[in-house]
Amino acid sequence: MVKQLVAAQNDFFATQKTKDVSFRKQYLKKLQQEIIDQEDAICDALYADFKKPKFESLATETQFALSELKHAIKNVESWSEPERVSASWSNFPSKEWIQPEPYGNVLIISPWNYPFMLAISPLIGALAAGNTAILKPSEFSTHTSKILARIIRKVFPPEYVTVVEGGVEVSQQLLAEKWEYIFFTGSTKVGKIVYKSAAKHLTPVTLELSGKNPCIVDDTASIKLAAKRIAWGKFINAGQTCIAPDYILVHKNVKDGLVKHLKQHITDFYGENMETSRDFARIATDKHYEELKAMLQGQPVLFGGTFTDKDRYIAPTLVDEPELDSTIMQGEIFGPILPIISYTEESELDTYISKYPKSLAFYVFSENKTFQKRLMNSYSFGGGAINDTVVHISNKDLPFGGVGASGIGGYHGKHTFGLFSHHKSVAKRGTWLDVPLRYAPYSISMDLVKKIKHLF
Repeated sequence: MVKQLVAAQNDFFATQKTKDVSFRKQYLKKLQQEIIDQEDAICDALYADFKKPKFESLATETQFALSELKHAIKNVESWSEPERVSASWSNFPSKEWIQPEPYGNVLIISPWNYPFMLAISPLIGALAAGNTAILKPSEFSTHTSKILARIIRKVFPPEYVTVVEGGVEVSQQLLAEKWEYIFFTGSTKVGKIVYKSAAKHLTPVTLELSGKNPCIVDDTASIKLAAKRIAWGKFINAGQTCIAPDYILVHKNVKDGLVKHLKQHITDFYGENMETSRDFARIATDKHYEELKAMLQGQPVLFGGTFTDKDRYIAPTLVDEPELDSTIMQGEIFGPILPIISYTEESELDTYISKYPKSLAFYVFSENKTFQKRLMNSYSFGGGAINDTVVHISNKDLPFGGVGASGIGGYHGKHTFGLFSHHKSVAKRGTWLDVPLRYAPYSISMDLVKKIKHLF
């Protein structure tokens, strides 16, 4: 089945229909309307998968996707226009430009933590750029996967866009095929497998991966507000957010105050009995739930630490000064567990931050502009924020992506269109003049060549 789908989409792309911008807009508008029509059903599916609160489903899934769609529909014509560049004197007379063109048939593999938005968002850019696409959603978010398939089936002919559901075997079948572009969101471990598969055909890739994201709080920070913004960014989606703060490095002078306000804000958000809150999601998979429980074993818990197996509930949890070699500090947590580590001197920060590969996100809470600038310039990371968390993802003009082990490539807004486009360079020469300098036999002196080298 996979081979036939890929062949059908390659044949459809060869018809050149997707290069027509009006054709792209037509289908983007159809997708937009279908998501609007199915928005409540999408939220119900997300709740069925891991009790995602409706507010979070709207804000971080459906409305995020609809905003991307609106932006693409409005701008796809201008994005698709050739970009004129200054002509080279060596080509005089000429006109020169960069022409964006679609790659062809693309594969998008999406994860389970934001199973609707992280499937639709890259798809929007791929279609705006003029590609055909096969979307492989996560097998762990089955209800959302099914409604994605239903929406795509209603909007698109399968030779243009289709959803292929299934587990690891299906992913392996898809990766065995030749693609013109692969877009993957998920773990670094699986990202390496995708990258290796793509290398067989020299297929370009975007890898949106993960990382152990530090959150630094110095002794000049507005502690009460910092605690509120950290708690929000960490515990939204039950901590299953690739750019959530993974651990806090807080100056020892303000640690007690930060912990106090974190506890208060978490309680304000989710109530005294957090398990009954409709505003707190559950862990999406059994495997990850068990991994998170194991991380908590033997840890000094400051707050939370409770769990319920029947619906994969883990309370928002603060862990006090974990050992660097403990399981909780070995890799990304990706759940509602937040280690808090104190420091005294700024030089100590590097002991922790440099222990890990380049992170996907990086956060600094401080009123000291010199400190802010020094940290932002000292470390390489995908993206970040000063005096807040997660919010940088909301700006369509900011490319979202990782660096090193946290990913390859950035997208959102026009950046997604650019990601799924080959930028083709074209020079159009005039025929009314042909300067003979470049032609053999070379009679021009070598000294003169050196003087006019910038013309070539």
